[in-house]
Amino acid sequence: MTFSSVVFLFAFLPITFLLYALIRQKTARNVILIIASIAFYAFGEPIAVMIMLVSVFLNYLFGIMASSTDPKDAKKAKIAVFFAVLVNIGLLIAYKYTGFFVSIFDSITGLSVPVPQIRLPIGISFFTFQGLSYVIDVYRDKKLVQKNFFYVLLYIAFFPQLIAGPIVRYEDIALQIENREFTIDRISSGITRFITGLGKKVIIANQMGFIADTVFSLEPSKIGMAPAWIGAVCYSLQIFFDFSGYSDMAIGLGKMFGFDFKENFNYPFIAGSIQEFWRRWHISLSTWFKEYVYIPLGGNRKGELRTTINKLIVFFLTGFWHGAAFTFILWGMFHGLCQMLETYQIVPTKKKWFKPFGHIYTLLVVILAFVLFRADTLSQGFRVIADMFSFSAGDSAIAAQVFACISPLTIVVFVFAVLLSTPVFRIIKEKFEAKGHLTSYEYIMSIVSILVLALSILSLVSSKYNPFIYFRF
Repeated sequence: MTFSSVVFLFAFLPITFLLYALIRQKTARNVILIIASIAFYAFGEPIAVMIMLVSVFLNYLFGIMASSTDPKDAKKAKIAVFFAVLVNIGLLIAYKYTGFFVSIFDSITGLSVPVPQIRLPIGISFFTFQGLSYVIDVYRDKKLVQKNFFYVLLYIAFFPQLIAGPIVRYEDIALQIENREFTIDRISSGITRFITGLGKKVIIANQMGFIADTVFSLEPSKIGMAPAWIGAVCYSLQIFFDFSGYSDMAIGLGKMFGFDFKENFNYPFIAGSIQEFWRRWHISLSTWFKEYVYIPLGGNRKGELRTTINKLIVFFLTGFWHGAAFTFILWGMFHGLCQMLETYQIVPTKKKWFKPFGHIYTLLVVILAFVLFRADTLSQGFRVIADMFSFSAGDSAIAAQVFACISPLTIVVFVFAVLLSTPVFRIIKEKFEAKGHLTSYEYIMSIVSILVLALSILSLVSSKYNPFIYFRF
């Protein structure tokens, strides 16, 4: 089940919200959310739900072991963290990377060990990272330990952020699990945010994704320059509005039930450097790697060389986290290399004369890297990038197929995608507020939200194209 599915919008969410609103008792509300979250996950993963539940239970036990304040149990606490890392990362490796490692082994040795076809539990990359962060945070601050298993279960399994993030730290919502506000204003704000995310996903991401999928399904050697750029730009917009759309929906859903999740995207396409891009893109993931990998490795405290190595390790792992393929690894390393070039000012992002070019440089790096991210193989990715700079018209029939996908609606959606990639509407809101017309702005946005919801539902009902790219994660 996904947020942008008819089942979720017209059955799961209304029923869950209605039950939650009717029952006022706090514990009962938590029980409703836990049952709803397990049902949400089990709807598409009836077997994998047991993996998720076992993962939560083990992290709960590891957290208790890691919380001991007795000096005699210091070693026991460290062992708990060790096994938490072992179990969570081991779970990821077993389900996500076994086939990848076996195929590498076969290619190196020349053997033909059968590559296991293991079904990847959806959202495993998210709930294992949340569980691991909980145990590590408890080890660092013993007061964060939660003795109530069902609180830990709700934290990790809460359906708004279970399968697509954002990655939430326990300390950020610990108090809200026990005591949170459920008001008309919060519900209204949450619904508006959810509709915003739904529109991003259904109206923009799906429209851009259809064109991107068309381009990347074609023979790379025959695409030509224009279709290659169209596919690359459309995919960059698809993945941004898909990711940020789901984050908006998660934040909105959380707010509807009384939870506040931190922002996960902050207009990354306006960044003037790759370093700034990563301060704005998938913030919860980059923060996770900073807190639990980069800083423990030494951060920037052990000299320039060690700092460089630490950053490259983080970007290697960031790429590998996204998927078991060299395309993802190279995507991460490409971003890491560009950050290094900026750190040593080989790419002079700190020079005043470079600033007008910084945005163009950043967009170019991001779009080229996303070609590798989207490609099924490295050879396909490199070929599409070569096409982007080939000045080749490509095969006329293939070009016609790509251009046939572009309708007046596509152009309108593209324009709105570009506008929404910038804070233009936030600036408009600030101007309305400065002139004392905030109520008028909110009234207009309410009408816009209703229109976006209607268009999203119409699109979902009339179209069969509604991909869920998080199946890969």
